[in-house]
Amino acid sequence: MALRNILIIQTASLGDVILSTPLIEKLHYYYPESQIDFLLKKGYESIFQQHPYINRIITWDKSHRKFRHLKYLAKLVRNRRYDAVINVQRFASSGLITAYSGAKHRIGFSKNPFSIFFTKRVRHKIGKGIDNPHEVERNLALISSLADSIDGSNLSADSTSGKIPGLKPFPVKLYPTNHNFAKVSQYKTRKYIIIAPASLWFTKQYPEDKWVAFVKEAASSEPDLTIYFLGATDERALCDRIIQAANIQHQSINLAGKFSFLESAALMRDAAMNFVNDSAPMHLASAINAPVTVIYCSTVPEFGFGPLSDKSYIVQSHGKPDCKPCGLHGFKKCPKKHFDCAYLIKEQQLLERL
Repeated sequence: MALRNILIIQTASLGDVILSTPLIEKLHYYYPESQIDFLLKKGYESIFQQHPYINRIITWDKSHRKFRHLKYLAKLVRNRRYDAVINVQRFASSGLITAYSGAKHRIGFSKNPFSIFFTKRVRHKIGKGIDNPHEVERNLALISSLADSIDGSNLSADSTSGKIPGLKPFPVKLYPTNHNFAKVSQYKTRKYIIIAPASLWFTKQYPEDKWVAFVKEAASSEPDLTIYFLGATDERALCDRIIQAANIQHQSINLAGKFSFLESAALMRDAAMNFVNDSAPMHLASAINAPVTVIYCSTVPEFGFGPLSDKSYIVQSHGKPDCKPCGLHGFKKCPKKHFDCAYLIKEQQLLERL
């Protein structure tokens, strides 16, 4: 089967984009001469800066004239005459682009409202059982008809994951540049850990006072340890409050908003440990195979979005509340008003990962 040009569509959050990167790896392996384009939400394009397998990045600006831009993108994609359009997003907007593309292979999940117009529809199964597939497995199922399944015994990858059998040849992977590593090299002269304390959802975020208690104890137990805080620009104030409340100004640096996604990943790679929520920094760690400890408050790893680094740990409350998980993405406040799924987590559970 000859595929001259391929488009992958994932216009959801940063973490979702990162979890679609195994598609790039596998498609490039089977079709090394094909041009692979990627359509994603504007603001995330730097994640693929100088990516060796991506030909063109297309962005969708959802913040200004969203639907007018959608119409433009649909026409653009159709005019590019892709041989295959693989839609990883399950919402109608991306489904419209896929259906209208005119591609010979129009592939997506059956949950998409426009999937009736796809040439192949794949079931997207999310549950909370132990046999629930990882999101990477769900995504790779989209291209099973385009790329034969293999056991991976004759393949190699610079960064691999042993967390999911059979996933090893096509890992979640990003490619920080030499410039990215040089930018953060000055912060690697001493042993350090990274804290990424924020999340888009309140019930997925470890509470501020709990972070304070943990970093205060971590700093006092290891006086030579440096603690870096990472996050977006609008999360800088949260990091400042934690540092000040824990009184660790002499031992920490607030780097929130200072680095690009790939620079952050480059810094995370050599940390003694990265402490994160169930959020995008977890996937950044996976994409660079960095050590990571993930704190699960209202959600559970069984949903299929867990860490994939070789050295990764899950931290949850021991006595799991009956109400957990309360939702797939979390809420702006605890529906039960107690937030036990977070407050029952002990600081010692995190300290053990030091």
